[in-house]
Amino acid sequence: MEHKELYGVMAQFANPTDLTHAAQATRAAGYRQVDAYSPFPIEEVIEALHFNSKLPYLIFCGGIIGLISGFSLEYITATSWYPINVGGRPMFSWPAFVPVAYECTILFSALTAVFGMILLNGLPCPYHPVFNVKSFAERATTDGFFLAIEAKDENFNHAEARAFLESLHPIEVSDVEE
Repeated sequence: MEHKELYGVMAQFANPTDLTHAAQATRAAGYRQVDAYSPFPIEEVIEALHFNSKLPYLIFCGGIIGLISGFSLEYITATSWYPINVGGRPMFSWPAFVPVAYECTILFSALTAVFGMILLNGLPCPYHPVFNVKSFAERATTDGFFLAIEAKDENFNHAEARAFLESLHPIEVSDVEE
């Protein structure tokens, strides 16, 4: 019989309220490598796990890069590559550059959001260990509410984590193997 490496411990809860209370208790107990799974977003669970995303900062940086890129492209084009004197107006007339710079800001922000979400979520992910738990595979997208403590957590001790999750009165507690 081959021995598989432990990914963590997972508990299934009956409803979103129980999952929220479990997430709050898990965070209070000192666990930081925790993930919650539910068929729909639950704002209280996100707050309870103190999930902080880098995505807003990435999108802001992408927007700034888009703004600078759009403005620079128009500036270089109008003043260096194709200078056209129209009615004695200056080559650098920045109000005319605003619409394209604005659109480039939106374009770069949107592309940063899409690709940032893909990369930060670890996609594509054709395999994840939580699907080795039968109840998760059957109910995660319909009516299951799950909380997993990952083995990479610095406070993780298999027996203690399992006992802790059992103390939260879940439907079941399962070991998640790689």
